[in-house]
Amino acid sequence: MEYSKLISVTGLNGLFELVGSKTDGAIVKSLEDQTTKFVSSRVHNFSHLESIEVYTVRDNVNLVDVFQAMVKSKEALPSDKDAVAVKAYFQKVYSDMDFTRVYASDMKKMIKWFSVIKANNIDPKLSEEAEEETEEQA
Repeated sequence: MEYSKLISVTGLNGLFELVGSKTDGAIVKSLEDQTTKFVSSRVHNFSHLESIEVYTVRDNVNLVDVFQAMVKSKEALPSDKDAVAVKAYFQKVYSDMDFTRVYASDMKKMIKWFSVIKANNIDPKLSEEAEEETEEQA
């Protein structure tokens, strides 16, 4: 499974793989329980993880940059229930994050999503990066 196929759906917990799309919604597969279902675009909004950016003290960065920093970090993942521990974790792992504009709920969501990505052995890379690596190996 590729990082580029991962989406978040408003109103639904967790991450989903975009299996197919229709004019009135999408067919998605949950990464947590592997169930497939149709989700209406009239009720829900879809966000590709590749398109999500995170506020930093400099320029905004793509969410994948934060995930890659989390992969490289030796810090243990905190419980997503403890806002203070989550903030302390990100201050160590990604200190450039703008903690006045990135809410605790956003950081908790990043922890949850990272856990799901890690559990499904998905390498957090933008599709352009994956294509470049494939070309270099060829």
